[in-house]
Amino acid sequence: DGFNASYSAIIDANVTTALTALVLNYWGLGPIKGFAVVLLIGIATSLFTAVLVTRLIIDWRTEGGKELSFSTSFSEKILSGVNVDWMAKRKLGFIISSVLILISLGSIFTRGFDLGVDFRGGYSYTVEFVGQEVSSDQLRDALTTAFEGESTVVKAVDAQNTFNVTTSYQVNNPDTSASTIVEAALFEGVKTLQPALTFDRFKTANLESSTRMVSSSKVGPTIADDIRNSSFKSGVFALILIFLYLFIRFSRWEFSIGAVAALFHDVIITLGMFSLLHGILPFSMEIDQAFVAAILTVIGYSVNDTVVVFDRIREFIGTYTGRTKEEIFNLAINSTLSRTLITSLTTLFVVGILFAFGGGSIKGFAFALLIGILVGTYSSIFVASALVNTLVKDIKIRKTVTTTEKTSSSFTRAAEAKKAAEVS
Repeated sequence: DGFNASYSAIIDANVTTALTALVLNYWGLGPIKGFAVVLLIGIATSLFTAVLVTRLIIDWRTEGGKELSFSTSFSEKILSGVNVDWMAKRKLGFIISSVLILISLGSIFTRGFDLGVDFRGGYSYTVEFVGQEVSSDQLRDALTTAFEGESTVVKAVDAQNTFNVTTSYQVNNPDTSASTIVEAALFEGVKTLQPALTFDRFKTANLESSTRMVSSSKVGPTIADDIRNSSFKSGVFALILIFLYLFIRFSRWEFSIGAVAALFHDVIITLGMFSLLHGILPFSMEIDQAFVAAILTVIGYSVNDTVVVFDRIREFIGTYTGRTKEEIFNLAINSTLSRTLITSLTTLFVVGILFAFGGGSIKGFAFALLIGILVGTYSSIFVASALVNTLVKDIKIRKTVTTTEKTSSSFTRAAEAKKAAEVS
């Protein structure tokens, strides 16, 4: 019964995430395509293990009448019998979300973003100093002069005395020698801080005994425009596909609107936090291709969480025909609350470790996921479900009841009857 009742939610949640990955794979460029492929493989393998492998393990564990407990004496009462009137609090949720969105939009339009090379074009270098302590300000001043006043961003990375240098110097120069000119200017700027340094030693990336240029990359203006356009298309088409899929699955436009509104909510707030906090937090918060991947991952995670609640609402509409829509929505949210919090917490543990112990180049990606998970968990209740409850005038869903859903409904009725008997 447990597996049969969960198939619908599992399939819906994984399909919506897979649609996001397919859009990434089609519109994304460079490493984004690789990210999308890995995401699709992850969806396929996790779906396989969730549906088949875990069931085989449970069947093996309970073979011969063995008992299998899914809780301990400590955890069995946690979130048991939760009865929160979420729909009565939806106006407060709308106010909180509106304030967060206004703050985010205000920061986006006033502070803007710390655009990475991917989106603005330019040269990026990683420089490690050996034998001398150097500050970001010292290096920035030296390089601004060397790059003839062009915009230069210098950021310390996790490795000691190592800096990421980004500049738009010579980015519009079509000459094939432009990169050599920029490298020579970079060397001249670094040499003002270490006069004894030679160009050959500086260019030898594996020479750990000397100050050196560890890595370099270039993104031309045309490529930057292509990346920016493909990122925008990825987001728009992902939202359109999710809207259409949910409309087909639930036969109600209100559910599609609720889910897409929650996704817009999550994306805008995540973007707003990156706009508001860049230059304040002590790590890079550039908007680059990795950030785009994080945003689309947040979209997939958020809609996954939302679909689980929506699926339970659809099930309960057919089960509790005598209840009001507010009661059904509250019951659905309360019954999935344990699953929502467990999923969010386990994901937060993983992303938190990535954020705490990952390198400087991945902290921005992990931070975007942290914000997205927290906001996505909140929005599945106070934006998606609350908005659907506000929009729908009746709670009938036009659908053909499948065998799985019949099993799910009968299982739910039996559980409620048992609970009522225990209460009596």
